[in-house]
Amino acid sequence: MNAGTHLFWITSRAAGTAAIVAASASVTVGILLGRRRSTSLTDLRALHEALSLLTLALIGVHGLSLLGDHFLRPGLAGILIPFDGSYRPVWTGLGIIGGYGLAALGLSYYLRDAIGPSRWRRLHQLTALFWALGVAHSIGGGSDGGTAWFLLLGAAAVLPAAAMVLGRTGSGFAQILNLPREHSPVRTEPAPRPLLPDR
Repeated sequence: MNAGTHLFWITSRAAGTAAIVAASASVTVGILLGRRRSTSLTDLRALHEALSLLTLALIGVHGLSLLGDHFLRPGLAGILIPFDGSYRPVWTGLGIIGGYGLAALGLSYYLRDAIGPSRWRRLHQLTALFWALGVAHSIGGGSDGGTAWFLLLGAAAVLPAAAMVLGRTGSGFAQILNLPREHSPVRTEPAPRPLLPDR
């Protein structure tokens, strides 16, 4: 393979893979922030913000570098309009929607005072959905989606974040349904018998 001929395609692949890793790390740190169990919340916030901005930059490089690819030739519509491109349109469309969602929710951090903190927090929970669309796009639409190295790298980044998302979703449903976290049968002990005096 001639690296010069495929420079834009290679750049897009590298940026897309890095974006999934950074987004997964950002989701993990974001959930840790939501639990508020760390004594260094300021450091976690800074890390979460940096990972989020890095993810958005990598998504931009991932899409824009394809404009120079002489094989795909997606054009602006192909990288901006979901399901418009000719290359694996469903998977590519899911990735575009995921990218838009992550960008909107990530940048909304800087407008949270105008949006309202509680409303912003509820909206921000949708980040997991758009992240999942990005993961689906990388596996179904990426040319490396079925390779062993990509699956191993993706699993190392994605599985911890997925476990935390599922754990948070489960506890959220429990709160909505007003259910306890653990369901154990209630045992009723018989009333103690009164002691009779010795005769």
